[in-house]
Amino acid sequence: MAGSGAARSHAIVTSLVVLLAVSGCSVAGADPIGGGPDALRIVLPEEPPTLEPCDASLTATGRVTRANITEALTERDASTGRLQPALATKWTRTSATSWTFTLREGVTFHDGSPFTAAAAAFSIERATDSGIDCNVDGYIFADSELTATPVGGTTLRVTTKEPDPILPLRLSFVEIVPTTTDPDSRVREPVGTGPYRIDEWNQGRYLRLKRFPGYWGKTPDFTAATYVWRAEGSVRAAMVTNDEADVAIGLAPEDGAGDRAVEFATNEVSYLRMDATEPPLDDIRVRRAVNYAIDREGLTTAVFAGRPTGQLVSKGVTGYNPGVRPWPYDPERARRLVAEARADGVRTDTTLTLIGRTGIYPKAAEAMEVVQDGLIKAGLKVRIRMLDVNAWLEYLLRPFPAGDTGPTLLQAQHGNQAGDAAFTMGQIYGSEGAQSSYGTAEFDTLIEQAELASGGKRQKAFADAFAHQNDKVVRDAVMANMTGLLALSPKVRYRPDSATNDEMRLADMRRAG
Repeated sequence: MAGSGAARSHAIVTSLVVLLAVSGCSVAGADPIGGGPDALRIVLPEEPPTLEPCDASLTATGRVTRANITEALTERDASTGRLQPALATKWTRTSATSWTFTLREGVTFHDGSPFTAAAAAFSIERATDSGIDCNVDGYIFADSELTATPVGGTTLRVTTKEPDPILPLRLSFVEIVPTTTDPDSRVREPVGTGPYRIDEWNQGRYLRLKRFPGYWGKTPDFTAATYVWRAEGSVRAAMVTNDEADVAIGLAPEDGAGDRAVEFATNEVSYLRMDATEPPLDDIRVRRAVNYAIDREGLTTAVFAGRPTGQLVSKGVTGYNPGVRPWPYDPERARRLVAEARADGVRTDTTLTLIGRTGIYPKAAEAMEVVQDGLIKAGLKVRIRMLDVNAWLEYLLRPFPAGDTGPTLLQAQHGNQAGDAAFTMGQIYGSEGAQSSYGTAEFDTLIEQAELASGGKRQKAFADAFAHQNDKVVRDAVMANMTGLLALSPKVRYRPDSATNDEMRLADMRRAG
């Protein structure tokens, strides 16, 4: 982390902090966060688009809500991969299509109402079978059909149409809310059972949470937490070094966090999704050429923090295949493959559009420029189009925009939060997946077979599917398993893990000293 460029950046930011301190101005460019010594001050890259519980699988929402405001029946330990009790204390598979959950007693929602099996059943139905179009429904449950039935006050039975060996894991993404929650539309400020409740959300400025005195679990150290958002990483880092914030996330090494910086492995994988239905990307030789043309080592050394990888899940996820290695950087082989395709009549002179997303990770635009340069040297025509998150989402999710964009490569990032390849394969690689631009019948069959397997057979089936994608389909150019960087003030002790970007648990933050 400590390179000469980072040192110069740190010196610049330090000088800026001194100047601003002398002039009495705030680095944040807005009112200081405040909150007192017992309150956490957290600065995010962006404001949560929603706090709707059934959209908590969205990173910007989940990092605020999950395990802070709302909780699920189960939770996955990111360090071990094991499923742990949360609002359910135990669960048993009673048949191929039925599970029974024993629920925790003595739990109260923030509005004072009791947590019951009826609330759990209501929350599951609201998230998976309503007209709200919950993100968790498409991402976690896809086309699964399930029924949740209360059996008394503290027992819940969940049945599925088809056998589902990982149902308890899927339910770790259903945030539990009281039955008074609107079942037919999104809510702005959810009521949950978590250690913190919403105090005030001043949209565009800040979001404040307060410790919930009726929480069933261990009392967190900090009485409150205030979130603000600043787009520039250097500003977020300077807020911590200038004691305007306690935690800043989404940083790059050059942002100047200095000795406040904490590096950690994430579950995020950066990749380019190729539109394999349009020439010249419909020719597998060109798709292979794209992979050979990308200098992954160069990207992770000079542009963003991470390590090269060849698959969309990281180590520790069920289905990860250690035999799928990153594609080597071989520009000469890329040129030969493009020339070979051109000689066979493939329209390699068609302009490819690299659709990027501003701020998807540090130096996102610079990364696309490096990719563009490699593809041009391979003999392809490439232009870059950087979009904000809302415009970019139109290209990420079906139905994709119609128009004259032509063949595209979409800059994307995937984080498998749940720890099982089922949450990657179907939606990203299945022929009808919500984020899939291309699939094959053979690949669909491999995915379906893996989803029905369990134990060691499940691991092997998904690992084989990743190998098939890499060898036979080549729909993506997978680039790197990303490294995260955050800044901590001296008053906070916190050990980030691979889930931190998706669910930053306030209760895990302790007073230092």
